[in-house]
Amino acid sequence: MLATQTKTTTIALSSQDRMITVIIAALLGTFIVFGVAIAQPTALHNAAHDTRHAMTFPCH
Repeated sequence: MLATQTKTTTIALSSQDRMITVIIAALLGTFIVFGVAIAQPTALHNAAHDTRHAMTFPCH
């Protein structure tokens, strides 16, 4: 059995940097769940639709 070692590095972020990261992630997530849901390509719409169902958001 081969043993693998993983080195983890922690980066200290200021509270302002954390807020910016949270806001960007929230905007991206909101766009994926709600913005793509009204997209015309069927694959994008179906992916967003299935995600909304998985997260128990009403969509009908």
